Amino acid sequence: MFMGEYRHNVDEKGRMIIPAKFRDGLGSSFVMTRGLDRCLFVYPPEEWRKLENQLKELPFTKKDARAFTRFFFSGAAECELDKQGRVNIASPLREFAQLEKECVIIGVSNRVEVWSKENWETYFAESEDSFSEIAENIVDFDL
Repeated sequence: MFMGEYRHNVDEKGRMIIPAKFRDGLGSSFVMTRGLDRCLFVYPPEEWRKLENQLKELPFTKKDARAFTRFFFSGAAECELDKQGRVNIASPLREFAQLEKECVIIGVSNRVEVWSKENWETYFAESEDSFSEIAENIVDFDL
């Protein structure tokens, strides 16, 4: 399980350190793709396969299913860590997530998310007031 919030920088070559606490869970090879809310989703191989199987079940005759599947898979890249624990983030993914320098890497249960510092702070500030309301709406999950 991934949890926590860490801050690292993207260097001039597009590399970013993956927090040590996330490296074992991700393994030496993992998948990075466009996520929602202008961040990147990072999945260990087993979780990626589960997600891939779920997305395969979507009806290709539905426009929204085709659009989401295209969005998600066309941005996916298999990544590996270098000896320093860094990952090279493909430029289309960096552009999508607006990763220029400072990044926030967060653990979200079965995945890791990579945010630009600015996007994360904006998202968090805009969402902070609604967290109580969100919690009330998901009370059926016995949280």
